[in-house]
Parts: sequence; C-alpha cells; structure tokens
Amino acid sequence: MTADPSAARVHVVGAGIAGLACAVRLARGGRRVALYEAAARAGGRCRSFHDGQLDRRIDNGNHILLSANREALSYLEEIGARDSLIGPERAVFPFVDLASGARWRLRPNAGRLPWWIASAARQVPDTGLGDYLAGLRLARAKPADRVVDLIAPGTALFERFWRPLTVAALNTAPEEASAALLWLVVRETFFKGEAACRPLIAREGLGESFVEPALARLQGAGAEVRFKQRLRAIETAEGRAAALDFGEARVALGQADRVVLAVPPAVAADLLPGLTVPDDSRPIVNAHIILPEADLLPPELPFLGLVGGSTDWVFVRGDVASLTVSAAEDLAELGNDEVAARLWHDTARALGLDESRQPPIRVIKEKRATLAQTPQALQRRPPARTDLSNLFLAGDWTDTGYPATIESAVRSGRAAAALCCA
Repeated sequence: MTADPSAARVHVVGAGIAGLACAVRLARGGRRVALYEAAARAGGRCRSFHDGQLDRRIDNGNHILLSANREALSYLEEIGARDSLIGPERAVFPFVDLASGARWRLRPNAGRLPWWIASAARQVPDTGLGDYLAGLRLARAKPADRVVDLIAPGTALFERFWRPLTVAALNTAPEEASAALLWLVVRETFFKGEAACRPLIAREGLGESFVEPALARLQGAGAEVRFKQRLRAIETAEGRAAALDFGEARVALGQADRVVLAVPPAVAADLLPGLTVPDDSRPIVNAHIILPEADLLPPELPFLGLVGGSTDWVFVRGDVASLTVSAAEDLAELGNDEVAARLWHDTARALGLDESRQPPIRVIKEKRATLAQTPQALQRRPPARTDLSNLFLAGDWTDTGYPATIESAVRSGRAAAALCCA
C-alpha cells in the first residue's frame, strides 16, 4: 500500500534561516511540518535580542541584502515581511578611508552597460577605467584560483573595492578566497546594473524581518514548533532514517515521513557518519555602541563602508551604531575590551565623534560564522541529497552554488523542501 502523502510529516531540524525557509515553503504547500530547534529561540546566526548591558534590542550581527538576492526577498514576501527592509531608491554605497580621510559614494548606473566605472563621480577615487577592466580576469577563474591569483593586490581599487567586496560577500580574505565564487557575485550584481545592486537592510531588526513573521506563518498553518530540542542521534534502517532521538523523546518516522537537517556542518557530520562537510570556518566580529545622539547617518542611507581601519561596516539605527568585521581571525582572538577600543576608534573617526569619550560597547563574536570560502573548502560542500532516501540537508554551507549568506540559506531550505515533495 502506498503511504498517503497528506498524512506524512516533514521533520525539520534546525530553526535558522534555512530551516525556517524550508518549513514555511512546506507548510504553505499544505504539508504537515514539525520544526525542532536546540536553542530557546529561532534564527540561528540571524537573530535579535534585548541586551541588558546596553538596554537595547540588537541583532547578533549585521546583514546587507542586495536587490539581486531574489530568493531571500521572495522568502520575505512569503512570510509577509518584504516591507520590513529599507534602502535607498538608487544603488549607492558610501565609504570612508580612515587612513586618508577620503570619502566617496560608489554608484552603479542603471542598465547593463557599466559606464559608471569611467565616471569620476561614481567610481572609487584614484582609480581608472583600466583598473576595473582588469577585474574581467575573474570570468576566467578556475576552481582552484584565489582572488589574488587574478587581481593584483596593492592598488587603490583592490583595497577600496575588491577587498571590501570579497570580505563582505565571502567572509574570506582575497588572499585565500575563491575567485570563481567572487565572479558569481559580480556577475549577479554589478554586471546586471543598478537594479541588481540596491542595498537593503532591516528597518527594525533581523528578528522582526526574517524570524518572527516566519514563526507566525508556521503557527498559523498548524506547524509544530519545538524549542530546546537537540537531536542526539538518527536511527536508520534499510537505507532510510527510521527515528529521531532527542534524548528524552524519540520520534519514530513513518514510511512517508521526511527529515531535513538544517543544522551547522559539524553537527550534521556528527549525526551522519561519513558525511563530507566543510571543516574550515571564518569568524565575524560585531559590536554595538550607544551613541551620544541619534541618527548620525541619514535614515535613507544608514550605513557606511570603512577601509583603512579595523572595521568593515557601521550601521546606525536610532542611537545605536552596529559594527561588523568579516574574516576577523585576528580580531576574534583579542579580548573584548581591546576589540571595543579598536572599533570605537574607527567609529569615532567615521562619524566625527570625540574619540576620548568611549561609550558602552557590546562585542559579539561569531567564531564559526560561515565556512571558509576557499577553493579547497568549497569542494567539501555536500548536496542536499544524502545516502538516506528520506533525509535531506539544508544550510548556507551546502552546495547551493552561492556564497554562504542569507540568500544561500533560503535557497538551500527551499531546495530541501522541493526534494521532500518530490
């Protein structure tokens, strides 16, 4: 007898963005869904919380989406939160060089012909057309190529454009980052013109945009959402997952049930012996600072890219400045007080504040923020299918073909949902 699909259940383990995207897509399609999360809250590395030290609601980190991130934006549409993102009407990226004091705005033009690279008003200072054309070497990138194998470091364009772009998109320094993966980013954004490059950030917080609306949709669809449920083991039989062991509870799986593991790679490897996963990661360091006054950046463009210092980006929401440092191996090893001092130094210079008056600062370190997006590590990204016929993988670290970002997480969750329904 064939199992009735309407009676089957999909068990999604992990309530980060990948797990949420998977569960929402399944519930929307009428599937019965059970969502399990080891922590006390959903969101994973994309979450908001009230910080007692600052007495403010903050995000664990900062994320810029681009208008090219169609799956992430579609996910927000699906959960009714598309309007929770804000950004300028035009593609514009403000920068300051902390070493020289130079300030500029990178402004890609509308249309596919990138004439902005020849416009002094739109390009990076101290660069010329030839510098940008040299970047076309990325189109010839082989799987083993690093960014520095194709683009020579040391130039103004490298330090003010290629390095910030590589670190922001891949969370890996250009000296070791995959040139092929960076080319995909360039091809999908700057090569498609302003329409694909418009920056978008959460108006209130990551939780309000990506997490809470998804949980509300799941609960409205009758999905079970269970927190503080850490999966300890997966029982198998006849080439399929037969039961999920959560320690105090054991969930037997019916013949038509499916499982999606949307957990970090190390957790997936522990649960599935023999699974190849990326085993090299890179940290991100974030800090949140109470400012002496609110809205020090214009509300239509409340972020600023920084070069020549320790900080990559500063975001301002009300009287809180939130800073991000990607590929932060060295910074992550320092004590929080020293990190705070360095990042306040950058913030004061960027925003024109009195550096001698350091306000309260909350430092957050994500030591395994993403996989190291090197040519070697990317070869270890597994597909969504596993050796178990009813168990699939999701997560930004799986082989989505995209950098390990929110976009990749959503793509992976939706791909796993499609396999569950196939």
